[in-house]
Amino acid sequence: MNMKLTPREWTLVLAACLYILPAFYFSWHLKNNEFILYAAVLVVLGGFVLLLNRYVHLQTVTLWGLWLWGLAHMAGGLMPIPPSWPVNEGEPHVLYNWWIARPWLKYDQLVHACGFGLTTWVCWQSLHRAFANRGISLTPTFGLLVLCTAAGMGFGALNEVIEFLATRLMPETNVGGYENTGWDLVFNLLGSLVAAILIAFWPGRTPSRTLSQ
Repeated sequence: MNMKLTPREWTLVLAACLYILPAFYFSWHLKNNEFILYAAVLVVLGGFVLLLNRYVHLQTVTLWGLWLWGLAHMAGGLMPIPPSWPVNEGEPHVLYNWWIARPWLKYDQLVHACGFGLTTWVCWQSLHRAFANRGISLTPTFGLLVLCTAAGMGFGALNEVIEFLATRLMPETNVGGYENTGWDLVFNLLGSLVAAILIAFWPGRTPSRTLSQ
């Protein structure tokens, strides 16, 4: 397999550097070890996405969606918000803690829903490609959508494992407690379910252009 980056992939890598390198710098400057770890994890995940793309040929909109998710994650922990914006008492005034619509929706929860909805979509595209490579045309049946939703939720649970390890390695983090983890999982599920519904009903769910990229 040719591992040389395509122009599309170079564009994504360079665009990702626009926020990952500043995230490393400001995390180091602010002594925010939690986000130094997260930025490093993001680099590893970016490499995995590039490798996966060689086999799956992910849709361009999916790749840019993942890029935006990474940006939202880095900004969430490092970007300060005005003191007037609502956060829970005692929490730092950063984007991740912002209640967009208290008590229904936090910035953190929105990022979880969008991110793992995207992950579910990636799982569907990967499954679709695997069958297409064997000459099988795949349709989004209920069982396959349940499988993709479960896969998206599984990656969401892996994210919680990484956050838990961060609390073991560093004395102070902005991860939150048990309730925060529970809500993260709920919004992971909501995002995955929305993605499954879009795959089932959106006319572009399995476009031929995806298979021919």
